[in-house]
Amino acid sequence: MLGLKTKIKYFLPVFAIVTGLYFCSCHTDLALPEYKTRNVIVLVIDGPRYSETWGDSSHQYIPHFSGLAGQGTVFTNFYNDGITNTMSGHGALTTGFYENLNNGGFENPMYASFMQYWSEKYHAEEKACWLIASKDKLEALRNCKDVYYKNNKMPSVDCGNSGLGSGYRNDSLTFSKVMSTLKTYHPRLMLINFKEPDASGHAANWNGYLQGIMNTDRYLGDLWNFLQTDPFYANSTTLFVTNDHGRHLDGWQDGFVSHGDTCMGCRHINLLALGPDFKTGHVETGRYDQTDIPVTIAELFGFDMPHAQGDVMSTIFK
Repeated sequence: MLGLKTKIKYFLPVFAIVTGLYFCSCHTDLALPEYKTRNVIVLVIDGPRYSETWGDSSHQYIPHFSGLAGQGTVFTNFYNDGITNTMSGHGALTTGFYENLNNGGFENPMYASFMQYWSEKYHAEEKACWLIASKDKLEALRNCKDVYYKNNKMPSVDCGNSGLGSGYRNDSLTFSKVMSTLKTYHPRLMLINFKEPDASGHAANWNGYLQGIMNTDRYLGDLWNFLQTDPFYANSTTLFVTNDHGRHLDGWQDGFVSHGDTCMGCRHINLLALGPDFKTGHVETGRYDQTDIPVTIAELFGFDMPHAQGDVMSTIFK
């Protein structure tokens, strides 16, 4: 399950586990631990700074995120260690591999996403897996350049106004699409993108930036409430809430307006992990990064991502 990158402090115990499984059974599926997760949703809130979200001790702009922390695990040292823009950040979250993708959506990732690997593993129909985004360019993450997976095992998409090249749409419309898709198709896997607060940040609209954080936080609360009450999703759904990148810190370049370099404002981002297999009321201080999310999803579902650079976030499992 582990990717190419290995955190030294977890190497020995993981090596022991893998070695034990190898000698116990040559049938990988039989050796996998039993998890309660049957569905996974990754919610990406585009471009908030850590300083206005979990890094603000008052949590005044993220009451739902803060309120849900007691039901899951909050990460205080989670990072984008690659290119801190939209396409590359989302690419790392889906493929587990850092690469410099064209930020206009004109380039597919090199490797397959966790969505494609999952679809192959479970011979899933297209409507069982979805990519729904306010930003049209993220439709490029549906496909990849890998010879085997190119044009194969792709998720259903609903991005922007009407697909790649159609322009961004309001987050309220995206949230409506998310809810209708969950209720209609009951997908087991979904990646969601909200364009705020990134869009208002680029417009140098401070009030709009803060409002974007609050609006997307409200969507998070409504989504989780639905997942806990819907019979299909209740007690069997894992939700990761993160962002693709942060923004420049105050006093650095143009501050909250932009992002894209290696400053800690751009790199240090949020992650909240909720689900039946994760610790509750836990604050994870260990260092993790975006590539660890898809590898952890692969662990939950029992498939491998051979090109991923991340590791299973083993410290948050019950």
